[in-house]
Parts: sequence; structure tokens; C-alpha cells
Amino acid sequence: MVYHHNHHHHHHQPMDEGLLLQMLRLAWLAATLPIIIASIPTSNLTWLRRTLIGFARRGKIMHSSQKFTIPQRFFLHFYAVAVVWTTLLLVATWAYAYSMVPLVAEPFSYSTITSFLTGGSTIRTGSAKLRKGYVAWQSVFMLLLMELQVLRRLYESIYVFNYSPSARMHVFGYLLGYFFYIAAPLSLCGDCAVEVFNYLGNLLTEFIVKGKNQMQVTELEFWQVVNPLFRLGWKHWIGAAVFIWGWIHQLQCHKILGSLRHSRQAEEYVIPRGDWFEIVSSPHYLSEIVIYASFVVATGGTNLTIWLLFVFVVANLSFAAVETHSWYRQKFEDYPSNRFAIIPFIL
Repeated sequence: MVYHHNHHHHHHQPMDEGLLLQMLRLAWLAATLPIIIASIPTSNLTWLRRTLIGFARRGKIMHSSQKFTIPQRFFLHFYAVAVVWTTLLLVATWAYAYSMVPLVAEPFSYSTITSFLTGGSTIRTGSAKLRKGYVAWQSVFMLLLMELQVLRRLYESIYVFNYSPSARMHVFGYLLGYFFYIAAPLSLCGDCAVEVFNYLGNLLTEFIVKGKNQMQVTELEFWQVVNPLFRLGWKHWIGAAVFIWGWIHQLQCHKILGSLRHSRQAEEYVIPRGDWFEIVSSPHYLSEIVIYASFVVATGGTNLTIWLLFVFVVANLSFAAVETHSWYRQKFEDYPSNRFAIIPFIL
């Protein structure tokens, strides 16, 4: 047996970088596979399909007699958790990123970063640190977008959606919501999360040892704290544009759904119209797919963890959308026949 000893690793590291990423990737795969298997048309696994449909059902297509259900307004819980968790990760990663690349010491210039991304970099002493700094600032960029998303979802679950008391969701879907909103922000900063935690741990240790007065106070200048975000490169801005596009449409579609709830009497349903509803039955799901696609774009499609997160979002929402689509079609004889379930011209 040959043991490789890695001298770079500090021994107090609670967890290996690779381990966290493996766990996240496995979790996304484990969540996605049952959905994909259940969706194979010829599969003998109709029980799996029925079970998953039971889990996915909520609101109007849920039978309230079902066991293990909770009020749909509990959606609020995991958005609240999502906001707290995303904010914590964002602040911590930002502090770490700032500590990695204090711009005063070494302005992290375009040439060095682009030579990295193209791989034509001559390895210098500072290059590993530069690479880490780049990864950290990229994570900050994506967590900022994620923060925009979870804040809006929290706002909507309070003000836009008046969930009727009869609207129920399966407790499994509820738990999946918690899993998702903890794993997704973590996946966005997965490449530096362990180092961020270590950085926080070291700060805490230093604080305990030295006490408050001896700590070095870093002077934060607003421009230096945000400046690196503007230097990341064009793929991040394309990603941000895709994100905003999906974000705005989801806002619109949720408004439309919310207003249907206000206007209708007790339990009568109407066909939603306007915005992307003219093209697909579940445009709020389509826009969610666009939002998570933006993270794939921002990382240039090179991040496996974020790809797996995206694949899960597509599988999960497509599965639910197909159900909703068939519900609409049997509920309304005059349902527009040109609408797709979720992905225009495909599904």
C-alpha cells in the first residue's frame, strides 16, 4: 500500500472538500433517480409512479383526505430557513473571499484570471491562491442571486399566495423542500464551502484566544468588497441576465396565480392566462428551471455539482408539471390545446 501524504492540509480540517462535494452530488442523484425511473413510460414500476405523484401533489390536485399531509401554507417554513441559511453562507463566503483577495495587496488582474480560465497559465506561487479567490468570488456572485430568489419566494408565500386552509401538501414534499433549500445554496458554494467553514472556525478560535480588543479589524471599503464581483468575466453576467429573465417571469406568473386565488369564489377554478401561461401550463415551474439554468451558465457548464442540482430541478418540476397539465385538461373541456406542460415544443 502506498500512502500519499498531503502536506497542504491542516489537520484541524473537519471535513475534506471532496467529501462534501461527493455527498452533495450523491444527494442530488438520489433525489433525481426515482423521478426519472418513475417517468419511464413502459416501466412496471407504477407503484413508484403513484407514490411519487402522491408526494408531488399539492394544493388543487391533492385529496385532502390523505394521510401525512400538512397545510400548504407551511411552504413558508422552508423559505424562512432558506433565507437564513443562504444569508449565512453569503456573508461567510463573502468574508472568506475578501480575505483571499484583499485587492489592495494584489489587484487580481484580468490577464492572470483569463490565463487561468484558458489554462495557459504559467504556474506561479500565487496562482493557487488566485484560483481559490476566483472560485470564492464566483460563489459569492451565485449566492447573491440565490438570495434574491429565496427572499422573493418568502415574500410571495406571505403576501402573494393566500393558501386556502384546505390546500394540503404531503409531508414528504415538505421535507424535500427543506433538503432542497439547504443543499442548493451549499452546492452553489460547494467548491469553497469547507474552506469557508475553516476560515470561520479560525476566526472564532482567534477571537477566543485573543479576545475582542486584540482582533485585527479589517477596514472594509464598499468598493473593494464588491469590486471583484464585477471582474469575474462575461459568463457570469450572461448567467445573471438569464437569472433575472426567469426571476421576473416567475414573479409575473405567481402574481397571476395569486390573483386567481383572490378573485374566485370558494372552490371554482379558472384557466390561468397571460405571460408564459399562454405557452405552458406551469410557467412558474419553467421559470424556476430557467433560474437554475442560470447557475450552470454562470459556471460555464464546468461544475458537476451545479449540473446535478439543475438536473434534479428539471426532473422534479417536469414530473409535477405533467400531472398538473393532465389535471387541467380533464378539468376544462375548453383548455387551450396548444399549451405544453412545462417545456415549450418538448414536453
